[in-house]
Amino acid sequence: MQRIEQSTHTEHFLKSLGFPSVEVHHAFIHFDFTRPSRRILVIGPMGSGKTEFSARVWRDAKVALGKSDKIREITATGDADRRKVFFIRSLLDAQRFPDYPADALAYRGGYERCGEQIAWIKDSFALEKILADNPEVGTWIIDEASFYDERLVYVVKHASEQRGLLFIFPALILNFRRDIFNPTARLMLETATDVIPLTAYCEHSECLQDSFYTYRYYTVDGLECPALYFDPLIVVGGDRKKEDALEPNYCTRCDEHHYLPGKEYTYFTLKPLGEAAASGKPQGLIKELRLLKEDIGTSMLSLHLTERYAEDPDQHVCINALRVSNIAERALMYLFAEQNLIHEELLLRLVDELSLDREYMRKTLEHNKRTVNLDQPFLNGILFT
Repeated sequence: MQRIEQSTHTEHFLKSLGFPSVEVHHAFIHFDFTRPSRRILVIGPMGSGKTEFSARVWRDAKVALGKSDKIREITATGDADRRKVFFIRSLLDAQRFPDYPADALAYRGGYERCGEQIAWIKDSFALEKILADNPEVGTWIIDEASFYDERLVYVVKHASEQRGLLFIFPALILNFRRDIFNPTARLMLETATDVIPLTAYCEHSECLQDSFYTYRYYTVDGLECPALYFDPLIVVGGDRKKEDALEPNYCTRCDEHHYLPGKEYTYFTLKPLGEAAASGKPQGLIKELRLLKEDIGTSMLSLHLTERYAEDPDQHVCINALRVSNIAERALMYLFAEQNLIHEELLLRLVDELSLDREYMRKTLEHNKRTVNLDQPFLNGILFT
């Protein structure tokens, strides 16, 4: 809760009532459905209560809808009443709460049943249709909006300004790299009317500091293995801890315990190798990818992590990143899907030449909106040596 700045008069008044010297904070208040055309960004790391904030709005709406018709005069713009709430979720997030009902507005501490006031969508065009099909709804909660295309931001902005609709975005603005998640997240920041930042305790077992960052790691042989900097931007995970070298776990961490190995390697080594491959000299990239797949201990990545972290007991966990599966595939997809250094023909050649995991790459590239038919033959049939 936010601390209230107290005047001397206020302090004297509280003392006259018998209060000791105390800090007074703003109370948690009910949601305000009277103000139209807002675009509220609720930001924070995983576990900070973004979706739970949405559930409180949902519960407040039920109370507000129980009021007399007189209230509608201050909560509605045209046909849309902001006390009527609709919840939107991404199809990419469909497996996050498998044990909850299909119509659940689910968060870590429970859920609210939304009935027919919930939908799963994949893009801004689907959102436009739902907005048109539900003209009476005035408040829209769009969970994890950063997963959608940039166009969604302007669909929302137009509907908000033209029809007085209120939108709430419980969203990750920073990705696991602590960068702005993507262009959609950047546009959401630019067009928001309100920002509500939330924090969480750092989930490291020896820490109780505030955390702002989402941390991605894998559990291999019982060990915490931090995601490398060039790990795919979007890897869908759930709230259950997974012991899998391919499926990540997510939690929230403070500065000290948010490990992110391989950033310098990405820019000093991996990206230059990709640039050389793009200019027709792929031999260096092929050699490094082959080592990452077949003999990672002799790779430049292993050399970099060992030199940087082996003698630092507080950061030694970063070396565990080498235990994660499919590191060659992750490196290649980073160069292809995010850096646009590897064109599709070259991608297909490298996948074939190095016998990379096609199914893993297909699924991951699809989640990152770079669908490629990895089974098609590459052109010319020329393998690199």
